[in-house]
Amino acid sequence: MTDNRLVTGQPIDDDLGYEQSLRPRNLDEYVGQPQVVANLRVAIEAARGRGEALDHVLLFGPPGVGKTSLAHVLAAELAVPIKATAGPIIERAGDLAALLTALDHREILFVDEIHRLEAKVEEILYPALEDYSLDLMIGSGPGARSMKVPLKPFTLVAATTRAGLLTAPLRGRFGIVHRLDFYTEEDLQVIVTRSARILEVPIDVEGAREIAQRSRGTPRVANRLLRRVRDFAQVRADGTITLPVARDALALLEVDAHGFDDVDRRLLLTIIDKFGGGPVGVNALAASISEEPDAIEDIYEPYLLQLGFLDRTPRGRVATPRAYEHFGRPSPGAAPPRAQKKLF
Repeated sequence: MTDNRLVTGQPIDDDLGYEQSLRPRNLDEYVGQPQVVANLRVAIEAARGRGEALDHVLLFGPPGVGKTSLAHVLAAELAVPIKATAGPIIERAGDLAALLTALDHREILFVDEIHRLEAKVEEILYPALEDYSLDLMIGSGPGARSMKVPLKPFTLVAATTRAGLLTAPLRGRFGIVHRLDFYTEEDLQVIVTRSARILEVPIDVEGAREIAQRSRGTPRVANRLLRRVRDFAQVRADGTITLPVARDALALLEVDAHGFDDVDRRLLLTIIDKFGGGPVGVNALAASISEEPDAIEDIYEPYLLQLGFLDRTPRGRVATPRAYEHFGRPSPGAAPPRAQKKLF
């Protein structure tokens, strides 16, 4: 499933050259998610004080809200190396065994999209998480035997956008579980200002606030919009990002005041115009806008739900009065305008 929209929380090729330099390096630089950060500080201090590996950590939430960044911050705070991989890459039990046996004491293994692990691979992970050992079968048939391979104490940091797809046995083996939510406009403004400083882009308070407001509560989107607005400021202005420059740049990019792009508008208008505001099933909606149902559920819907433009009901998706108001359409429940009485 790919999504190359400008306002997607998923990483795109254009992000690769910048994300590493813009990531926070420690918890003091990590903006937002205050409750998560406060709890992790305590867990890190406790693990450091005992000289033990940090408990296994599960981070879940929408794409682009800092799960990968937080995993690298944990490694930096614990002063240990981190090895990163993703669920779809680990195809065989042997792939996972090779990763785990190569880990040093207290090292972090970061697995993104852990909900996409194969069942046979996941079973190998259970004893590794519980008692730092691998149960491997040597040979096959009547002569097969089980061998226990000890592992050095390590920390698994796992990330997922779909925590509901994790099996109960796997989820139950994480000692630390945190949800990362969409960011406030104030936190995003701090992130935009910090990123502009790193990129050496002059920006004023109003310009940073305008970018933050249209960033869909997502730091990855904020940094991507900042880079696009920087280009506009360089070509069409004097290089400084002010409020008028930010507004003109984002209007050219077709990102509106709520951070909606053409796909968001098309999805909402399809529900309103084609399906009478809903309810409409996700499969019918996906077919109507030529998208995958998973893409609608994982990528497009979370922000629209968060903002109150869309509702999920047992019968399907429903456009809210706020969506009707945004597009200047009368809400189905609204009273019709009163007819003017003719005077003769």
